[in-house]
Amino acid sequence: MVDDLQHVLQLDGNKFENGCFPNWLGKLTKLSELYLANMSINCEIPHFLANLTKLGVVSIERNSLIGHIPSSFFNLTQLRRLNLKYNQLQGPISRSFSNFESLQYFGLRMNNFSGRVDFGIFLGLNNLETLYLSDNNISLVVNNNYTNTTLPHLKVLDLQSCNLKEFPAFLRFQNKMTALFFGFNKIDGLVPVWIWNNSRETLQQFDVLDNSITGFHKSPHFLPWRFLEGFFIGNNHIGGQLPIPPHTTTVYSAPNNYLTGEIPELICEVKSIQLLDLSSNNMSGTLPPCLGDLSNSLLVLDLRRNNFDGTMMNAFMLGSPLRSIDLSENRFTGQLPRSLINCTNLEVLSLGDNLFDDVFPSWLGTLSNLQVLVLRSNKFYGPLQGSTTVWPQFPKLRIIDLSNNAFSGHLHHKYFQTWDSMKSVYDGESYVMEANMSFKSFSIYSVYSMTIIHKGVRTRFEKILTIFTTIDLSCNHFEGEIPQSLQDLQGLQSLNLSNNHFTGQVMQSLGYLKNLESMDLSQNKLSGEIPSPLVQLNFLSIFNVSFNHLSGCIPKGKQFNTFENDSYKGNPGLCGKPLSKKCQAGSKAPRHPPASNESESLFPSERIDWIIIFCGVGSGLVVGVVIGNLLYKRCSDRFTKRKDRWVRPLSNTRRNQVDVFAWLCDVGLCLKHDICSWYIRHDIFHSYICFEFF
Repeated sequence: MVDDLQHVLQLDGNKFENGCFPNWLGKLTKLSELYLANMSINCEIPHFLANLTKLGVVSIERNSLIGHIPSSFFNLTQLRRLNLKYNQLQGPISRSFSNFESLQYFGLRMNNFSGRVDFGIFLGLNNLETLYLSDNNISLVVNNNYTNTTLPHLKVLDLQSCNLKEFPAFLRFQNKMTALFFGFNKIDGLVPVWIWNNSRETLQQFDVLDNSITGFHKSPHFLPWRFLEGFFIGNNHIGGQLPIPPHTTTVYSAPNNYLTGEIPELICEVKSIQLLDLSSNNMSGTLPPCLGDLSNSLLVLDLRRNNFDGTMMNAFMLGSPLRSIDLSENRFTGQLPRSLINCTNLEVLSLGDNLFDDVFPSWLGTLSNLQVLVLRSNKFYGPLQGSTTVWPQFPKLRIIDLSNNAFSGHLHHKYFQTWDSMKSVYDGESYVMEANMSFKSFSIYSVYSMTIIHKGVRTRFEKILTIFTTIDLSCNHFEGEIPQSLQDLQGLQSLNLSNNHFTGQVMQSLGYLKNLESMDLSQNKLSGEIPSPLVQLNFLSIFNVSFNHLSGCIPKGKQFNTFENDSYKGNPGLCGKPLSKKCQAGSKAPRHPPASNESESLFPSERIDWIIIFCGVGSGLVVGVVIGNLLYKRCSDRFTKRKDRWVRPLSNTRRNQVDVFAWLCDVGLCLKHDICSWYIRHDIFHSYICFEFF
């Protein structure tokens, strides 16, 4: 609708026919403001826009504009605001932009502009306050021969991904900045001291993410900006102590650096903080008890991959907004704090690779929003049910990893019955698990990331989708039959129950799990035949039932035609392809293989200096790997010829070098909990390979 008084056309969020500018737009010569954002426009900027010479505002962001900016467009010399962000415009950034002498806001972010750009084009625009040039393919050329009298008074400067190698010197004359974005450039060395002296009363956002910065000149103990809200210094080489932010800070993000020392207690006084990410540094010591007091404001706490020790803080307040806690890959000890039960909004709890010593926290099952629970590689013990008859609910749980602990006992046949979110099959709609944080001047999405053993490989997922579902109970002491309620989890994609003491048969109802991509039941005491309904699992790419007591013919067809011998080794009663043992027509294989056959299958008959292997592994990782490599080279011919044995060359060279060590694990050297705390898995059949310093 056109307002005849203000001459404004506001069409944001609508759509033009054919996805292009209609000709009648060129006839609105009195227009002063034009808003066409988010309208799915997918053509070039038309020449007839140059007829609208009274335009002061043009906003066509978040479309699919293509081609070059036409030269006639630069006749719009009265422009105050030009917003073309989030399009697909290309070509060089013309020097003709210097014609827009009244320009205050200029946004070209997230396009395909290319080439070298003289930054002087913009510094000559005396009224310019906001400049967005990030995420194009340009290289900025900055001339440092500027004086304070010739520069605009910038407030927001976004130069991310502009191939900068240093901080532009003209910034030393800017004292009213509110936001500086210099992430994803090539800046190295120290942040200059004059950065600290500028805009102390106005700066709200400071972002130097993903550069090669080594630290701050005259490292301050306190950040000097009084009203700072967002501080982003991740993915650099910054060492030293953690600088204390002001009380206004809502986001403190410093992952993947070389920060050392403890978390100072003064950070607990920053009551407004919503995201604290200090992951992948060299920090150590115990956590200040007051850190739990921040749970009234924190949404995301990420201290992963440091050297913190001691107990976890235990002061989480009732109704805490916390959504994600990641303390994995540290040295935390003791029991889990029972005050976690107050974090009713918690979606992600990752405590893997620590030294927690406790029973299974079944009380976490009452957290109705919990979607990810990772307790991998700790000292948890005992049954999962605990001493009560109340079943853990976990209604929204999608990822659970309890591997490499000392859990034991039977799993009741209804154990998985309440895990409702794993029962639904992916319907084509998904979203990334994220925390949305809105601040006074900006918004940020903190995307949850997680380290998970997926398809036998330790993988860091930078974005956890809600469609991803996995259960990993491997390397524990569970016994009895696999719970029947597992058949109801039809959304399950990955199942790992290996290295336990499960008995009984492989359930035919596992064939109902149509989404299953990976199933590892190896190193158990399962008997009977491999159920033929498993052939209907069309997405199954990883299957391992090795070292059980299975017998009978291996099913044929579909995915089962792709599995190799490794999926079935250690089951002498099995026959049929891909094994060399053929099934006899009209006869059934024995349910339980003779003990002599099983023993023979574990030890290759060729003469190999096994004592050398034991000594190699016993000496530690380095010696074990060296001897393993020498031994493989020495015996590779034998391995190649004996294809009916489990020791055979594989397509992946890295796996060739560790097969011998896999055998050591398979025969029981790695069943002790303290040895399994460090492991690598095979890419295909998930067997544990124990490289450990004994």
